[in-house]
Amino acid sequence: MHVELASETRHESLTDLMCELHAFYNEGAVASREAVREHLLQNLLAPGSPQRLVVAVGDDGVVLGLAAIGLVYSLVEFDPENRKHCQLKELYVRSSERSHGVGKALMAWVARYAFDNGCRRIDWPVKASNARGMAFYESLGAARVVDRLSYRLCEPKLSELCGAPASAPPP
Repeated sequence: MHVELASETRHESLTDLMCELHAFYNEGAVASREAVREHLLQNLLAPGSPQRLVVAVGDDGVVLGLAAIGLVYSLVEFDPENRKHCQLKELYVRSSERSHGVGKALMAWVARYAFDNGCRRIDWPVKASNARGMAFYESLGAARVVDRLSYRLCEPKLSELCGAPASAPPP
């Protein structure tokens, strides 16, 4: 196994993994492979994407897991040593590959990438019901941030707040 930044050459195997990820978060719902592939190529793997996808790849070329990351600057920390940090949007390992070191390899790669890019911390959300994931993160030495919660604003309240018609397509 090795870890690398994702490229279009891995998009078929990555599409499979993203379909599994979708089912994980959406109670077994099936996503269209074509829609997932299109999203990967036009958005997530696009040159201007603010996120980078990192993949763990098996010796057979199959994508075993992924991490989605971005580098951001703090709005409240001004010390040059602490103002830049890495935001981990997602860490997902194929269900058949869990507990085989894939997640740890991905996190080690992300930690090195963050460190090499001047970051001294990595932040990420975790699903409240993901006890196995939380135990994994704590085994790496991560500390739970107890004073933070996550909020989401979506339709129809989003369009109500910005004054747009609820049926208006995004630009």
